[in-house]
Amino acid sequence: MSETTLAKTVVSPPRLVITLGDPAGIGAEVIFKALADSQLRDKFDLTIAGSRDLLVDSYMRLKAFCNVNALAEPDDLNILDVNLDSLTLKNVTLGAGNAASGAASFAYMECAIARTMAGEFDAIVTAPIAKSAWKAAGYDYPGQTELLAEKSHSPRVGMLFVARSPHTGWLLRTLLATTHIPLCQVSQVLTPELMTQKLDLLEECLENDFGIDKGRIAIAGLNPHSGEQGQLGREEIDWLIPWLEQERRHRPNLHLDGLIPPDTMWVKPGQAWFGGNHQIQNPADAYLALYHDQGLIPVKLMAFDRAVNTSIGLPFVRTSPDHGTAFDIAGKGIAEATSMKAAIDLAGLLSEKRRQRKSN
Repeated sequence: MSETTLAKTVVSPPRLVITLGDPAGIGAEVIFKALADSQLRDKFDLTIAGSRDLLVDSYMRLKAFCNVNALAEPDDLNILDVNLDSLTLKNVTLGAGNAASGAASFAYMECAIARTMAGEFDAIVTAPIAKSAWKAAGYDYPGQTELLAEKSHSPRVGMLFVARSPHTGWLLRTLLATTHIPLCQVSQVLTPELMTQKLDLLEECLENDFGIDKGRIAIAGLNPHSGEQGQLGREEIDWLIPWLEQERRHRPNLHLDGLIPPDTMWVKPGQAWFGGNHQIQNPADAYLALYHDQGLIPVKLMAFDRAVNTSIGLPFVRTSPDHGTAFDIAGKGIAEATSMKAAIDLAGLLSEKRRQRKSN
């Protein structure tokens, strides 16, 4: 490889496409606020997939509430104007998710996925969508992760939440074994095969995306006190503990802690996150929670405005801020963009790492 070619490979920034999300929500606001950071725009090649007219309308409204220096101007941004019919555009109402806003956000996602699969982008950063609006528009998906998996032909995917502590710099990584399902279905959906699949994804992610070859992973129990030897639930004693013992034999390079009682698993992460007088010995590199709230209540308590939802197992990087559409504050200029900035930054970082790995 010539020096000129090598220089181009190193200098070329990651190409990220940011979806507008539900246009009735705070997606436009957090994007404008995040991209007001010129350093972020300088680091990455950024494109917004959305409706130009809706973006401009949102910008004009936000100018009445925000210092213009806190907002990126639409004319300074690359906008991939996704074609929508006039009736859909007309029926989008700020602050009220409906079938029109659901159809729009779905179209933005489809466009971003297709362009990324075609090689135009290295990563997708998704602003929040409303599942109820997707359903109203006729799209019955539990969330964006499932659509990404289907369109990219990815049979194994996981929802990993990543956040860096502003107090200590420690990096929290939490993977969910099950995601958007009713609580009463968790014990039925959890199987040894599913747990192995999620552990595979987490091991690959730690190694390939974060450079951790011999990671420490903490795994939660399912029941209170991890079942208390079968007195508070039998899943642990019947199959989770035997499964974990088998995984330890099959993965000698991993340190697998568990099954940790769910009410105490988050003590060390909390201490590592907030610091103070606590001396934390060997906090885990990642935490595997068995269901949605078991993992996300502690994540949001520690890092509500900083956590990034990362889809692992896809052929490209995908990140998203860990908050919703916030219809109640849409267009009021008070949305916090910290998580969106973190999502963009992490997408760029992981894209760079993947590109470096391919070149080695």
